[in-house]
Amino acid sequence: MKSNNSLADEWIKMLKDSGYRHTDARSTIVDVIIETSRALEPLEIFEIGRKKQAKLGLVTVYRTLERLEELGLVQRVHQPGGCNMYLRAAQGHQHLLICTTCGKAEFFQGDDMSKFISSIADNSGFHITEHWLQLFGQCVNCQNN
Repeated sequence: MKSNNSLADEWIKMLKDSGYRHTDARSTIVDVIIETSRALEPLEIFEIGRKKQAKLGLVTVYRTLERLEELGLVQRVHQPGGCNMYLRAAQGHQHLLICTTCGKAEFFQGDDMSKFISSIADNSGFHITEHWLQLFGQCVNCQNN
């Protein structure tokens, strides 16, 4: 497994290769996302990042998140109240557990859902090309508090 520093360097290189110049603000955004184990709202990323980089702007957070998502490095977390949180993207075919109390996000390996998806496709007439499963509940720590 890569260290957070080498992963951050890789992400910064990918941002640069996609046309974004390297700035301290973008490095801070990348670090905040890589160093957390929960989904974060853009405003949370901004607030955490401002503690490390005083000149960080909210527009930069949104633009960087957009590009990181385009590059497949982060993914949106669809909350019951809206699609407004982000976290590091899954590695391979994984699904997501999200704690509704503390926001902890954890990936898990998905079972073979091909029969289920084929059944839905047959019944609906849709040609299904992908799926994304998110489960919401309470993590062990929040259950014990």
